[in-house]
Amino acid sequence: MRLLGTKENIVFALKAIRDHKLRSGLTVVGIVVGVMTVISMISLLQGFNDQVMGDFMRFGSTLVQFQKFDIRFGGGPREVEAERQRKNLTHDDAEAIRRLCPSVAAVSPERYVYGSATVKAEGKEANNPVVGGAEADYPIANNHFVQEGRFFTDSEVAHHAAVTILAPSIAETLFPHRDPMGRSVNISGHQFTIIGILEKKGNSVFGDGGDNQVFIPLSVFDEMYPKVEEEEGLVIATVPKSPELVPRLIDEGTAVLRVRRRVPPGQPNDFGIRTPDVFIDQFRKISVGVYAAMFFISSIGLLVGGVGVMNVMLVSVKERTREIGVRKALGALRSDIVTQFLVEAMTLTGVGGIAGIGVGLLVALIANVASPIPARAPLWAIFMGWVVSVSVGLFFGIYPAWKAARLDPIDALRYE
Repeated sequence: MRLLGTKENIVFALKAIRDHKLRSGLTVVGIVVGVMTVISMISLLQGFNDQVMGDFMRFGSTLVQFQKFDIRFGGGPREVEAERQRKNLTHDDAEAIRRLCPSVAAVSPERYVYGSATVKAEGKEANNPVVGGAEADYPIANNHFVQEGRFFTDSEVAHHAAVTILAPSIAETLFPHRDPMGRSVNISGHQFTIIGILEKKGNSVFGDGGDNQVFIPLSVFDEMYPKVEEEEGLVIATVPKSPELVPRLIDEGTAVLRVRRRVPPGQPNDFGIRTPDVFIDQFRKISVGVYAAMFFISSIGLLVGGVGVMNVMLVSVKERTREIGVRKALGALRSDIVTQFLVEAMTLTGVGGIAGIGVGLLVALIANVASPIPARAPLWAIFMGWVVSVSVGLFFGIYPAWKAARLDPIDALRYE
């Protein structure tokens, strides 16, 4: 009987929403906005998280890089300037890590030019290429191998050979529908012969440009871009002999560099370490802030929606005073009246929650199509959004329901 009564209350509430479409719609606007914010933001964060984890898989989950600058998302000018004053990492540092770290499998000293280099061939030019200088161990240290041709050798690096390796998108741009192997390409005014094409990896959300890179021997790179060596120093990419040795490699490499750079005991490192754990930690810190902002914004919408629901329910109690009196005269208990109005309030906010979920999923779909980051709404977020919306109706419907239940049946029947 209780279940039947609940069904009747829900049907009655839906009928009231249908009969007062404008009033009901305006009432739940806050609920819709709050739930939409939760769904859309969780979808975007979940998609970004998936992208980050995918990057770790594609760009090397065991990659450990030692470099001049710390890894951070953003950063103030003071922090950046302090790091700029650090000593550069050198090729001797890379060789020391190779020689003194038992857990290391490969060491790749690297330098990069972002945005200022030009890559041209046969009248075509690559869009915003990343030019890197590396040595023979680059593929192993970075988990980024050649799919066609080969990488350059130690001998070619030592003899400053004019050879280059292109990423797939660069090769497709410069040589559409043609085999680029053995052809000539102009990199910042210098001619190079293409000896290899890297495997396709996709671009990282951290801006690594995996499919938009061009590599030349580090010795040639230093001749072409001497300011990079002077200002940025060297990036030393390393990989351990097995995945479980990542912490040991970090400790060994850190110890070697601290000794070479004469960092006093107890003082922080004067170099940065890039590892998957560092990125995950940075990402979690940003996620906490975004989640906090999301819940703050959504709570405002839900609070506004809840107050609107309370106001509408109080108006409904006043409009239906005689109905309440009739029900009490026929034997309805206070609990029955409370249940009736609570179910109506929860139904109203539940409908608003469903609308908010729909709008949030639409926002996620648009973001998924319009941005490179795939938005994904997990089922738990959809369920949570609906439960929160119904809970708002329950909370803000308590006072109107209590007020309706306390009406005197005789006074209620006399109400005009």
